[in-house]
Formats: sequence, C-alpha cells, structure tokens
Amino acid sequence: MKKPNNVSVIGGGSWATALVKILSNNCRVNWWLRNKSNVDFILKNKHNPSYLTDVTINIDKVNVTDNLIEALKKSEIIILAVPSAFLKDSLKEISKEKLAGKKIFSAIKGIVPDDLLIVGEYLQHAFNVPVNNIGVVTGPCHAEEVAMERLSYLTVACNNVENAKMLAQLLECRFIKTTVSDDIYGTEYSAVLKNVIAIASGICHSLGYGDNFHAVLISNAIREIKRFVDEAHPINRDINDSAYLGDLLVTAYSQFSRNRLFGSMIGKGYSVKAAQMEMNMIAEGYYAVKCIQEINKKFEVDMPICNAVYNILYLNKNARVEIAALTELLN
Repeated sequence: MKKPNNVSVIGGGSWATALVKILSNNCRVNWWLRNKSNVDFILKNKHNPSYLTDVTINIDKVNVTDNLIEALKKSEIIILAVPSAFLKDSLKEISKEKLAGKKIFSAIKGIVPDDLLIVGEYLQHAFNVPVNNIGVVTGPCHAEEVAMERLSYLTVACNNVENAKMLAQLLECRFIKTTVSDDIYGTEYSAVLKNVIAIASGICHSLGYGDNFHAVLISNAIREIKRFVDEAHPINRDINDSAYLGDLLVTAYSQFSRNRLFGSMIGKGYSVKAAQMEMNMIAEGYYAVKCIQEINKKFEVDMPICNAVYNILYLNKNARVEIAALTELLN
C-alpha cells in the first residue's frame, strides 16, 4: 500500500500537537492552527507555546500555517482535532469542493452541538463527504503520554478498511501501535460517551467515593455505552475491545484526563464556568452530555450515569444528592 506523502492536522491543542509529533516520524505534515502568533512561535522555537510544550516539532517535516486552505490542498488525508463546539467555525471558509476526494478522520471525540451529529455524520451532511472517506482516530491514548513517548495504542476506524490501514500505517512508530476497525459509528459514539463517564468519575472521586465504588461505576458505564451504541448503530462489535473499554478506562482513571479533572472540580463545588476558566482546556464531556440527552430522546436508552451528569451540569442538581441517587441504580 502506497503511503500518502502529506497529512493535514487541523487544530492547535494538545491532541493535535501529539498527532503532529507521531505523524512527522513517517510523513510530511501540514499543521493548521488558528492563532498566527502560535504559528510564528512554533516556526521560531519548534514547540507549541500553549500545549505539550516539551514536544519538539520537526520543522523540516512539518509545515505550520494559519492558512486553512493551504494546509488542506496538498494532503490526501485530513485529521480534524479541534473541539467539537468550534468545528463549524473552523471549517466555515471551506467549500465542499475543497474536501472532494479527501479522506477525513475525526480525532475530536465530541458532537457538533447545534446539529446533534457526531463528526462523521456532520461531514456527510455539510460537505457531502462519502461515508467511505470518513474515519475516526480513537484511543486509549492521552496526548501527555504520547509526548513522553510512552507506549500507546490507537484505533483507526473507517468503513473502507483500506483507508483505515493507510492512516494506521502512518501512525505506527516506536511508541505507537495501531488497530483498524470498520465501526466508525460505534467508536465515535463510544469516544463521546467515555468523556461523560469520566466527568462522573471525577465527581465521585471528589465526593469521597473510593476504588470499590469506581469499579462498579465503570462496569455499569461500559454496559451503558454498549446499550447506546447498539441502539444507535446495531452491528456485531465487541465492547470489550480497547477502542471502547480501554478508552473508557484510561479516560475515567488517568491523571491526564481533562474530563475527569473537570468532574473532580465540579465535585469540589466549582461552578461549571469557574471550572472551565481554571482548566484553560475544553472538557468535551460537558458539551457531549447535553447532546446525548437530546439524541437519546429518539433512542430512549436507559442511561442513568449520563442522566446524573446532565442533571448536575445543566439542571444544577446537588452533586452529592444526585450521585447518592445514582448509587441505588447501579449493580
């Protein structure tokens, strides 16, 4: 299989920075960041001033730009790594024609809020991207461990498995192993839901619930995720695979999980706004839980953990009371 010469990464955050680091081992990377001052800083100092500042960017292999059209035009593969809430704004200057024939992979792990669509569905609706040219890059993998070159695993999913293999080959390196899948809907929804669960995990930790309870929480959570993804896209999948269960575990337990940190702050009594301001990062689960609540009106899946997180974040229910009620629903 012929490797593409160029891949575009869209986004300037920690995960985008980690992906650029990985990909530059195997190909040229066109890296778009919105902030021109960050572009100029990276070109001069060879690292991102805002995220993963210890990661050295190989400028000989990475074309850093704030011109989105320039970043896209030379690449056969595009990886989207901006927060889901900002995706539409990031792509507003791009026409359907600019994406024609491109293979587009989402590394976003969120839902486009106004449209209530996972990123793959949004690309189909807004840009007429064929489903076989849409894919997902998911974990279990935290950007911070990629920065430290700790062994990590990625799952690349696409209906056209050859496209998944093409990107997986570019992501393989000394500290990254890859798996391919054809389950674009299940892996993407699962990546969204695990962020919500991680918020619940953080809330429970701050409220004083221990490891014994967290084991019950996560075992219930993977069943909750399975119920939802099986209803949203019923195919034969093993929910215990790393793309589902593994990604849930690392996001719910890791010190690097921003969603767990966000939940932990909520459990300590922070308001949503105060927690967001102090983190200076996007916790995708905050936006996702509201979207899932709306989407689930169609599916009517039993989702007590997601419901509890929604009640705390959006209905201002007392976290201690809400989690106490949740404990009665788990087994």
